[in-house]
Amino acid sequence: MLLSEYQTQIISVFDQYARTNLITASEIILDARSPKIGAIKGIIEFIDGTQLFFTEYVDCRYRLEKLNYSYHCQDANGSLIFRYDNAAHKPVLPHRNHKHEPSGKIIAAEPPELSAILDEVMEQFVS
Repeated sequence: MLLSEYQTQIISVFDQYARTNLITASEIILDARSPKIGAIKGIIEFIDGTQLFFTEYVDCRYRLEKLNYSYHCQDANGSLIFRYDNAAHKPVLPHRNHKHEPSGKIIAAEPPELSAILDEVMEQFVS
């Protein structure tokens, strides 16, 4: 898969969720290091002021591999709703892939798909 094909998939996911009229703005930036390796960054804004910032540094040479990723969701006041990432921490966490919760708790979490992240954000609008 080419990096541009993966970007097209992400845009397609955005488009599906934009039909809910809960997304007010979105932006995606592609920083290709080669046709199959690079970073995809973006921001999605929702009607209540919630923002989702995401960054994926991916390698698509053999299969889609998220080398580094971060999905940071915050409310209109800038307070954390959740954050998934695989960043190294000091002190070292027992799990590389993890989720930060608003309480400050950090739990193990598999690298999520963007659609799962958007589902998690959308849950706040129906609960």
